Amino acid sequence: QVQLVESGGGSVQAGGSLRLSCAASGRTVNAYIMGWFRQAPGKERNFVAAISQGGSFTYYADSVKGRFTISRDNAKDTVYLQMNSLTPEDTAVYYCAADRRTYWSSNRADKLDEYDYWGQGTQVTVSS
Repeated sequence: QVQLVESGGGSVQAGGSLRLSCAASGRTVNAYIMGWFRQAPGKERNFVAAISQGGSFTYYADSVKGRFTISRDNAKDTVYLQMNSLTPEDTAVYYCAADRRTYWSSNRADKLDEYDYWGQGTQVTVSS
């Protein structure tokens, strides 16, 4: 089992940037496909980005493609989400998640119920 703790959220003006971190403990993160999801107030939790165990494959939601970058440092058991050109529509609680599946499939990487472990989330607020 792995425990996930997100950090790096905060308030920023539109056009700004933030980098979220997700630190894993309990088991090395390189065993997991890692994903980021977000949930705005009153809305369902939606996929943002995912990365394969070794980092060779990534997948993004259309809404963040070209603005967000997911990466991982397995030596530090940490996954990152670099968010640039933020807009108020990016305001949400951002969650890190881990998937025990051993093979990469972009068809499944965006599916919320594929993920086995979740962090508590970190708030991102973007003002106009």
